[in-house]
Amino acid sequence: MQKNLLYFWMMFLLPFLVFSQETPLEKSGFTRITSYDELTGYVKTLDEQSDILSLDIIGSTLQNRPVYALHFSKKGVGKDRSKLKVLFFAQQHGNEQSGKEGMLLLAKKLILPEFSHLFNHIDLVLIPQVNPDGSEVNQRRNGRHIDLNRNHLIMTEPETQALHMLFDRYLFEVTMDVHEYSPYSESWEKSGYRKNSDVTLGACTNINISPTLRTFANEQVLPRILEKLKQSGFSSFLYLPGGPPEISYLRQSTFDINDGRQSLGIQNTLSFIQEGMNGKDMFLENIEHRAKGQMSGMLDMLELVYEQATVIKKMVRRERKSMLSGLSSGATSIQMIHRSDGTMLQLPVYSYDLAKDTILVTDNFRPVVESLKEVDDPVAYLIPQDDSNLVNWLKNTGIAYGRFPKKKGVKFETYYI
Repeated sequence: MQKNLLYFWMMFLLPFLVFSQETPLEKSGFTRITSYDELTGYVKTLDEQSDILSLDIIGSTLQNRPVYALHFSKKGVGKDRSKLKVLFFAQQHGNEQSGKEGMLLLAKKLILPEFSHLFNHIDLVLIPQVNPDGSEVNQRRNGRHIDLNRNHLIMTEPETQALHMLFDRYLFEVTMDVHEYSPYSESWEKSGYRKNSDVTLGACTNINISPTLRTFANEQVLPRILEKLKQSGFSSFLYLPGGPPEISYLRQSTFDINDGRQSLGIQNTLSFIQEGMNGKDMFLENIEHRAKGQMSGMLDMLELVYEQATVIKKMVRRERKSMLSGLSSGATSIQMIHRSDGTMLQLPVYSYDLAKDTILVTDNFRPVVESLKEVDDPVAYLIPQDDSNLVNWLKNTGIAYGRFPKKKGVKFETYYI
């Protein structure tokens, strides 16, 4: 009788049990980077295991590799309009492996019952690998040797087109682009230091993006995530390219809208970049710590936006409505520059001489972005219909356009950048 009862309860509970499936990286004992075929098999296995996860193919690469998106939702992404829509994507650069590995570790966690509460208020899409062609040969660029993270404005590549078509379909309120930085340059080594943070984070810097969203990101989100990372055993700091200070200034990354973060942020999205520290070999070295650091930062971000889901949803909706209604400034900056505000930066670094971590204090820091040239927002843009480059660009971006009827008395203005 006891055996029969035990068997009955096991059969009853079986549909509710979700087993933790090791990622390919874990199966190798963190000795081998996950290949594209292994990633494909793994995400399909996760999909079979979980009712909360569904697998989507958002496009294909030049070498005909499908790009996978993992949808985490209790009703289907976007179907419950009260939920916050979140998009994380990794490995635009093929030689930045830990973002992909960290996102697979995250996906493994998210199908477990203890994380199901997140999806009461969030719909999430993960793209572990935007650039599988580059990843397979561990090169930065895609199969046509194009840097995808400089392609989000002209969108000539199928990978960036697929990403933006996905964004346009759901209009995510929160996005994060996951990368790796390399601190091992010759110029930094000659200076006696190198940057040494496991995980760095940045928000949008383009001043055409809603100041409300940028302030919220910098004051309410980044400090909390950086602190949570430290509590989890990962050193963290703001993402600050540039330096060493005696040669060039440090700054809060680019303000151009041709990358993953700013191109989505310019649509008044709460958009972030996460940059883990790459290995010296730009491949396998220290991959366990790198991948777990990336996963920790992503999970911390998810938990924070889950807690603030209602606030963020309302804020993004309000800022997008203001942008579309023309209630914003009415002027757009088309040329910007990084400026100093006198802040003395205390940058965590590794000292080669001391063979330990230390703090480098410098005033060669330009955290402020200022506009050099602005133009009034036009009603529309007029382009020559025989300009194939512009017409193809409009098709790639999905921007609505049509033939302009000939009218008298219409004013046109031209300017050069």
